Amino acid sequence: MRLHHVQVACPPGGEDVARRFYAGALGMTEVEKPEELRARGGAWFRAVDGSGGVTAEIHVGVEDPFAPARKAHPALVLEGADALDAVRRRLEEAGYVVDLSQRDTFPGHDRVHTFDGHGNRVELLVARD
Repeated sequence: MRLHHVQVACPPGGEDVARRFYAGALGMTEVEKPEELRARGGAWFRAVDGSGGVTAEIHVGVEDPFAPARKAHPALVLEGADALDAVRRRLEEAGYVVDLSQRDTFPGHDRVHTFDGHGNRVELLVARD
């Protein structure tokens, strides 16, 4: 068994805000939704490794009424400390708050938390050497 994707929600019309976070700040690539699902709205994002293999996929679905996930969250593993610091800087430069208060609280990992433009919690982590 393996995880295919994680879905988070956005309010109706919130796709561009999601794009600014997941594609712009996190650096994921938006992928086209299947034709039969496009009318529902939302957007899908994917990260790939150096050989083109999918390493993470996040689907942003429209939910009405909308409530952000403040506790439940996707946790994205990055390639190393340099990658984590680069993403953290991109997030901060784009105006997102990055919470470093739990950086050392997950055994064997360094991690940070942030929130997408709709308030959904996202964790970014790397294994410690």
